[in-house]
Amino acid sequence: MTGRAVNTPSVNGQSAYDRVVNGRTVSGGGERARAASIGDAVAAAEMPRLVRLEHNLYAACFTVMKLLPARYIVDTAVERGELRPGTTVVETSSGTFGLGLAMVTALRGYPLVLVSDPVLDAPLKARLEDLGARVEIVTQPAAVGGHQRARLDRLAEICAEYEPAFVPSQYDNPLNPAAYTAVADLAHERIGRVDTLVGCVGSGGSMCGTADGLRRYDPATRAVAVDTHDSVLFGLPDGPRTLRGLGNSLMPANVEHSTFDDVHWLGAAEAFEATARLHREHALFMGPTSGAAYLVARWEARRRPDRTVLALFADEGHRYQSTSGDPAWLRARGLHLPVLPTEPHTVDEPGRVGGHWDHMVWGRRPAPDPAPSPAPRVRA
Repeated sequence: MTGRAVNTPSVNGQSAYDRVVNGRTVSGGGERARAASIGDAVAAAEMPRLVRLEHNLYAACFTVMKLLPARYIVDTAVERGELRPGTTVVETSSGTFGLGLAMVTALRGYPLVLVSDPVLDAPLKARLEDLGARVEIVTQPAAVGGHQRARLDRLAEICAEYEPAFVPSQYDNPLNPAAYTAVADLAHERIGRVDTLVGCVGSGGSMCGTADGLRRYDPATRAVAVDTHDSVLFGLPDGPRTLRGLGNSLMPANVEHSTFDDVHWLGAAEAFEATARLHREHALFMGPTSGAAYLVARWEARRRPDRTVLALFADEGHRYQSTSGDPAWLRARGLHLPVLPTEPHTVDEPGRVGGHWDHMVWGRRPAPDPAPSPAPRVRA
């Protein structure tokens, strides 16, 4: 599969890569060759492999999915003159958007500061720092909005320190979903008609952007969101989440609720076991959000065998090997699930969600009202 061509931004008619390479202002044909190689490195990693899992079930398997919007946002900012040589990029992330951004800024030669929280695992933090990022960990959650609100508050303080600074703002920047038009085009080219798209929702970028792109070819394409319990995105109250990489404590502007036909809420144990099953049965070594999407997409494909289903698998499983990929780690936390459920519990409103695997027909409705804080759920 060939990589998609990347942008080659320019400033005043001159290649931006000629001007900014590892923090130096340079020019010349040799640096144009380096710019091309940088583009090749990004293009090789940002687009997914399309893998057929069952007769009507396909997966878009990314190495690091959020490299795609990170590159698109940075290069567009350069084209617009919003990101200039020497400007510090500042963003909040506890996962793969931060990694994608660190990869792009390392190649493009921009300083990067990332604000995260204690959920950021040590291997990823080390990788971010190896790519040249400064990583700040916010330890105290805000009274409302938890660690995500606290991270945003700290981000504002850092921007004042580095004025001018450039903030990609993955949660409300429309370039985030716009980047995924390329994924929809690739799927249409290689698969043809996609009847149902399934994927996890966090910032809203990948699912809303890919669904919008697919609906340019077929407005009837269904979009199925995968969320987790204790996430506010689809009407549940905020709470601590073991399953990360999806869900949110705040409502991002990029989550367009009218995109979605159905929503599923998955528990951590179900997602972790589905991830292991994906590896055992299909030799796809992916992260936990991919397992969550796989469980839901397989159910969708089997109950509608005449319709083509595409699932988005966000990242590979290497960084999770010592945590959710380790059976001993799972057992120590009561997250080992010997039997994977085959179907969800369907509810007619978010307040009836039970805490294992729940499903609701969303019907492309608008954003929900904020939910009140409930009594704690206890896994049976």
